[in-house]
Amino acid sequence: MLLTINRILNRMMPLITPLSVLIGVLCGSALSSYTPLTPWLFAFMTFTGSISLGFKDFLNVLKNPLPLFICIFILHIAMPLVALGFGNALYSSEDYTITGLVLAAVIPTGISSFIWVSIYKGNTALTLSIILIDTLLAPFVVPGVLSLLIGTSVELDTWAMMSSLFWMIVVPSLLGMVLNEWSKGKVAPKWSPRLNPFSKLFMAVVIMINGSVISPYLTDINLQLVGLAVVIVTMAASGYALCFLTARILRWNEADEVALLFNGGMRNISAGAVLAVSYFPPPVAVPVVLGMVFQQLLASIVGFLLGTRSRNKKIAGESSINQT
Repeated sequence: MLLTINRILNRMMPLITPLSVLIGVLCGSALSSYTPLTPWLFAFMTFTGSISLGFKDFLNVLKNPLPLFICIFILHIAMPLVALGFGNALYSSEDYTITGLVLAAVIPTGISSFIWVSIYKGNTALTLSIILIDTLLAPFVVPGVLSLLIGTSVELDTWAMMSSLFWMIVVPSLLGMVLNEWSKGKVAPKWSPRLNPFSKLFMAVVIMINGSVISPYLTDINLQLVGLAVVIVTMAASGYALCFLTARILRWNEADEVALLFNGGMRNISAGAVLAVSYFPPPVAVPVVLGMVFQQLLASIVGFLLGTRSRNKKIAGESSINQT
């Protein structure tokens, strides 16, 4: 039954994620009180994905670190520069908006990218490595890049942020990998099919909670807000396009390409929203909040395109076999 539910959820993810955003925004404060649950739900999602990985998988990624370095480069150098370009071209007199665009681009990769990579059979070992390393670098990279590009000194509670992300990502990942090693790989075939449906449902719940948190920012919809939303979507789409072109130019296999697409295209918007609200004036938070609204929708579209490509390849392969 759980296997059947998991297959249904895989097909419905492009619909579930935007609906989850909409439900969260409409519910508003009714769900925002459940925000403290999100780290635990993220931890479960990370643990579920990591039980299929052994330490050898992680070491194999480190033996060939080029994909890892390229993803980090896109996340924290290429895309912040793209965001700065958008900002200077369209909002040259609005320093807060430019800062918000750069902040939305420089925050670390999204934890939920692990779920998307798993669904579309990407390189989960590479994905986990990117998330772990990027998480550890984030407290230093985010304020450093902002200071370099914006010229603003950003004061962050570095140790509190690292501690939160450590318990949310690093610990459950290590627990899953230890369990995989201890069982000699037997735990994944038995438990992954049982846990994966819950992991996908938890991701929908997390999206709803995040949507409820940002709902106050979206009460006054005007042309300026709509224009900024278009800029955010265009900027995010350019990130996916950059990742796709990079993977194609370097002739990566499909699993690594999928990993780069979602890790380079998605962000930990929840963390970005907290940073924006806590350490900047309200206008800085608006681009980050809009990024939260559209991120899962864009991931759904990319996933739909990947699924269509896979089905077309399968049909073409079956056709060629029949012809021979």
